[in-house]
Amino acid sequence: MAAITESAVRDALATVNDPEIKRPITDLGMVDTVGIDGGNVLVRILLTVSGCPLKATLTNDVTEAVSGLDGVSDVRVDLGVMSEEQRKELQETLRGGKSEREIPFARPDSLTKVFAIASGKGGVGKSSVTVNLALAMAEQGLSVGIVDADIYGHSVPDMLGVGDTRPTQVEDMIMPVPVNGLKVISIGMLKPRKDQVVAWRGPMLDRALVQMLSDVYWGDLDALLLDLPPGTGDVAISLGQHLANAEVIVVTTPQQAAASVAERAGTMASMMHQRVVGVVENMSYLEHPTNPGERIDVFGTGGAAQVASTLSERFGYDVPVLAQVPLDPKLREGGDNGTPIVLSDPGSVAAQELTRVAKTLGGRSRGLAGMQLGLSPASGL
Repeated sequence: MAAITESAVRDALATVNDPEIKRPITDLGMVDTVGIDGGNVLVRILLTVSGCPLKATLTNDVTEAVSGLDGVSDVRVDLGVMSEEQRKELQETLRGGKSEREIPFARPDSLTKVFAIASGKGGVGKSSVTVNLALAMAEQGLSVGIVDADIYGHSVPDMLGVGDTRPTQVEDMIMPVPVNGLKVISIGMLKPRKDQVVAWRGPMLDRALVQMLSDVYWGDLDALLLDLPPGTGDVAISLGQHLANAEVIVVTTPQQAAASVAERAGTMASMMHQRVVGVVENMSYLEHPTNPGERIDVFGTGGAAQVASTLSERFGYDVPVLAQVPLDPKLREGGDNGTPIVLSDPGSVAAQELTRVAKTLGGRSRGLAGMQLGLSPASGL
């Protein structure tokens, strides 16, 4: 039997990705030393911080990878912590050698599809739509991130069951919280206490949005979804300034009062030179409890159609109704217990409607054609 070599062990470790950063631990400088004594292998791994929430996962992955080598009878993983200098080197590696902060999705060559989920008013289920769309995209095999940009009403962490989770920090770089294949960040995860009230005005709101976009290590995402606050306030303006290439999905309910307000959210996006890609009508109808196939229009009808028609006429391009999501107690229950409906009941009509939208949006090719690049012609040309 051939002797185990350090080179072979390190090759095996190169197949192990850091659970948060999603890159090989060998590339991140996390493999400190490798010791070999016959069939016994000791691997010392350096964590970014001592309280790394996924150290058990990392230990198991390292053990499994090295145990698969011929001649290995026992694997022991010793966990250490990076020095300040090593963390700075890691930060530089993650930023591609650049020390300055930037919003990667604002770069003209970014291929990440950015979708802002907007509404004219609160209570229409915008956050539920955001979370379920993101999960449905991840189910397609896409790499998806969520920014909970609803600074005052941040509910995304609780909807995903990570309301008490705090992100790992590497120097001044933040690792998004991984959950169900998503990468998630919210102002709620950055507060010292969960019950702390956010009472910020314009400049602070802009700063918070920029921090969640630039200080977080997102890696290579196929899609990024932003759950915006309702209305046409500071965050919507900041988004237009920092992410001119974002496409907007307007969420409304069937009632006319909600529809007329939703039109303003779509118009705001157009004012910021963003394209509205469609309207989602939430709480569209209720399936009759005793007469299958019969619908009860609890909140009226036609809201999404009205919004789509008005915006299409106003913008000069087609703004379709992407989905009509029915009222379903499981949709609400999923948000309360951290298991959204596309995971808990994928066969339900509500889940299928949201999954269909996710396939429509996620299936579009990643490319720069037709994207708003935020460029203006020079004067005098």
